[in-house]
Amino acid sequence: MFLVTGITGNVGGAAARGLLMQGKQVRALVRDIQKAAAWTDQGVELVRGDWNDTASISEALKDVEGAYIMMPPTQTPSAGFPEAKGVAANFAEALRQVPPPKVVALSSFGAEKTSGLGLITPPRILELALEEFSFPVALIRAGGFFENYMYGLKIAQTGTMPMFYAPTDRKVGHIATADIGALVVELLITEWSGRRVIELGRPVSPDEIAGAMGEVLGCKVKAEVIPRAAWAETMEHFGLPKGSTWAYEEMMDGVNSGWIDFGVEGTEKLPGTTTAKEVYAHTKT
Repeated sequence: MFLVTGITGNVGGAAARGLLMQGKQVRALVRDIQKAAAWTDQGVELVRGDWNDTASISEALKDVEGAYIMMPPTQTPSAGFPEAKGVAANFAEALRQVPPPKVVALSSFGAEKTSGLGLITPPRILELALEEFSFPVALIRAGGFFENYMYGLKIAQTGTMPMFYAPTDRKVGHIATADIGALVVELLITEWSGRRVIELGRPVSPDEIAGAMGEVLGCKVKAEVIPRAAWAETMEHFGLPKGSTWAYEEMMDGVNSGWIDFGVEGTEKLPGTTTAKEVYAHTKT
């Protein structure tokens, strides 16, 4: 039995499917049983629980061979990240109460930094919370998700794809969520020891992302930099509440300045196998 958190999301779903394909039993911690009900048809055991409820996390950890954990994604954290600190503390307490044979955690490139991370701060907080444990822990420091550009399948038909990344020819670590899920499965079902930190992804530029989108759509698509002064307004246009864009902006400033990047000494490096074009072609169909 393996515990998977975030099963209704891209990475958790990919991990669960991969484990099931390997003939493994899967348990999922879910807040909304109805939302995840389709997984029961595939044999997944659903445990009703919440990231903020230590007791339910502990219950879900009982008798597992390994656990995949992640921080709940949020685009609008409060100043000081109290929500992330609370979730990390709950995970840590549950892991003290019911220590599993191994833990695989989703982190992010840049999580080794102590400041200037913006939205990457919650993975950093989770990494710190896991430092106390002696059982095997693997941290997957993933690059930016190719799936984050799905908005482009509509916007790119205009011939341009707005980007916060600048310059557009600078390569930044990217990965497909399917590749993260595959690595989660590999780490959960194989034997290893100690603390592993794995950088997952390969350098891909915004120009290449736009090009892949264009190939799928059958038209020429050009990456277009959103001026720094227009970031907040643009993010609000994309749906973020007014005044809540600071963490997103800080993260993008960190990436564009090179503060957040791959190449940390002492980490394992894996490139992933799925291309941006494959991700967008699969989504379009």
